[in-house]
Amino acid sequence: MSGYIPLANWVDHAVAYVTVQWSGFFDVLKILIWFVWSRIEQAIVFIPWWLFLVILTLVAWRTAGRGVAVLTALGLLFLQGLGMWQGTVRTLSLVVTSLVFCLAVGVPLGIWAARSNRVHAVIRPVLDFMQTMPSFVYLIPTLMLFGLGPVPALVAIVVFAMPPLVRLTDLGIRQVSPELIEAANAFGSTPGQILVKVQLPLALPTIMAGINQCIMLALSMSVIASMIGAGGLGTEVLYGITRVQVGRGFVGGISIVALAIILDRLTQAAQYKNKKGP
Repeated sequence: MSGYIPLANWVDHAVAYVTVQWSGFFDVLKILIWFVWSRIEQAIVFIPWWLFLVILTLVAWRTAGRGVAVLTALGLLFLQGLGMWQGTVRTLSLVVTSLVFCLAVGVPLGIWAARSNRVHAVIRPVLDFMQTMPSFVYLIPTLMLFGLGPVPALVAIVVFAMPPLVRLTDLGIRQVSPELIEAANAFGSTPGQILVKVQLPLALPTIMAGINQCIMLALSMSVIASMIGAGGLGTEVLYGITRVQVGRGFVGGISIVALAIILDRLTQAAQYKNKKGP
């Protein structure tokens, strides 16, 4: 290997250094992520499956209409009928938790990028790197830093799913008409008031598109993250592959598709509703 750039060795040394020197920080981060995820999963588990079906169906009826409500009810009944409800709860808790962290980090980052061309220029190649890096690669450093279990899986999911939310938040705010911002300035609005009362409401449909993409990517990554102990529906697919159980893998895969369709229709409906306005 002489004569080649020893990039692999540099990365190994960097990860080993961070693992040792920043262990306290990652322990605190692990506790925080575990706390949020465990509370979300406990809340979902606490609700009986039939009550969860009723609640989500009513939400779908309210936000998206009768067709999506029927689709939601049939999809959840399908998951229960396949015996995949427990795996659905775990996968849903992973998706919801990753969405919480993506919103907490991605939206402020997108706002910052929209308000600063320098930040936008710096963050753009980072997002390109995050989106084009093969998803399996994220499992290696997270496994070393956090061990096995839902926490490293959530970190990998967040890193993989967050870029579209940052990009679309940035894009949505930048697309707000300058005339509207000038009018708000003329009425004496502060930058914070302009952001909250003008830019974010007008950018909300674009941000909702980013949330939709974030959810879809989180679902796809949850399958891969099952390799490091994420659990959920992805585990069924993993067992189907490793044990050559085609039926089990298919059931896990079709369950993920059903959950993805439900979440996609709900978030798309919210996006279109925000476009049309009240």
